[in-house]
Amino acid sequence: MPETASTTRAPDALLPSLAPLLHEWLPRQRWFAGKGRRVTGFTLDAATELLPLDGTGPGLLHLLVRVEQPGRPAGAPADCYQLLLGVRSQLPPRLAPALIGRIRQGPLAGRAVYEGLRDPRLAGLLYERLRTPGPTGPLRFHATAALPASLAPRMLDAEQSNSSIVYGDSFILKIFRRVSPGANPDLELPLALGRAGCERVPAPVAWFESGASTLGVLQPYLRDSRDGWRLALDALADGREFTGEARALGRATAEVHLALAEALPTRRLERAETEQLTAAMDRRLHAAAQAVPALLPHVPGLRAVFAAASGAPGTGVLQRIHGDLHLGQTLRGSDGGWAVIDFEGEPAKPLDERRGVQPTVRDVAGMLRSFDYAARTHRPWNADWAARCRAAFCSGYAEASGADPRTDPALLRAYETDKAVYEVVYEARHRPDWLPVPMSAIQRLAAAP
Repeated sequence: MPETASTTRAPDALLPSLAPLLHEWLPRQRWFAGKGRRVTGFTLDAATELLPLDGTGPGLLHLLVRVEQPGRPAGAPADCYQLLLGVRSQLPPRLAPALIGRIRQGPLAGRAVYEGLRDPRLAGLLYERLRTPGPTGPLRFHATAALPASLAPRMLDAEQSNSSIVYGDSFILKIFRRVSPGANPDLELPLALGRAGCERVPAPVAWFESGASTLGVLQPYLRDSRDGWRLALDALADGREFTGEARALGRATAEVHLALAEALPTRRLERAETEQLTAAMDRRLHAAAQAVPALLPHVPGLRAVFAAASGAPGTGVLQRIHGDLHLGQTLRGSDGGWAVIDFEGEPAKPLDERRGVQPTVRDVAGMLRSFDYAARTHRPWNADWAARCRAAFCSGYAEASGADPRTDPALLRAYETDKAVYEVVYEARHRPDWLPVPMSAIQRLAAAP
């Protein structure tokens, strides 16, 4: 297997031939973060042939491409995306939906280019490469255990910011589409939790990277599990309580936090840092109110929430947390046990921020907001159901951690408020029909004593 693209497909010839296709295809992908801004150009960071492009069968081309778009901060690098492109002379009908286009000029002129992860042969090749650790050009493959051969791949369609492939219902490979220098928390934290003996998170068994950037992580696939969001909606539809599940989920969340605090550095939360955190929340509120005028009547009450947290004495610790915890990031197995997944954090935020230490109540607040969202999907709105789940989750958390998050109400309320403000902006832009969900929380939080 060659380690780099051949000289006949040098980057200076390859990228211009692909650019017209990428201009059309990239902005349509769900994981493309630059929607709404025009693409003005591309820069190639790396090109690697994982399967030769000049053979009789399909080729697999791995690219790290920077996408130039207006509006990024001065000095900030352009977003870098990971692409795995299949290349064939003739595309079989079964792969027609994966077609990106046919190249008109350059070293691959006349070839069909398509989403390589949708080709079982190419997706299978990627798994086989993970089974045999070592370098291929700028890519490095790692494994912590021997992996079985010849597992049939299938690509999942539910991902938003990444792409995932399941292999034989045994493993799931997450491909990070938008990549940044540094270890991705979705590799870093599960590895640390595995070393700490935490069984609430599937431990990575293989991964690959380029330079300092994590590109993909292979973990056990929990095939008999269901996600917490779906389970909560089913409970609401059936008129069932969810407090038992919420309490158990609170315990699982606390166990993950305790294991992270054991495995990775922590430090005391000082009052000055609390003031900085709440000042940032206040700035986000100001910007949100300018974008969504419905927030304006509630601004004084919301600012009072942040001021109360800012004036509280510094308590607790800062540590690594999940960073984007909600019901959809949890799985309940057939044995009733909960697992926590997707430790990447909020992909839109800079990687350094996602890898920073934070108060654990931020994760708690995210889950409390998720119970509100689930309850709002029910008609009529079942606010009492959400309140009981929220209380049960906090009680379960306290049982496992020895610290009830409700005993630090000012900071917890501030994080829940900050999350609700974010939700208001998101829903106003993308799902106006859902705007009443966070606005009901805004009204409750702004009126709280």
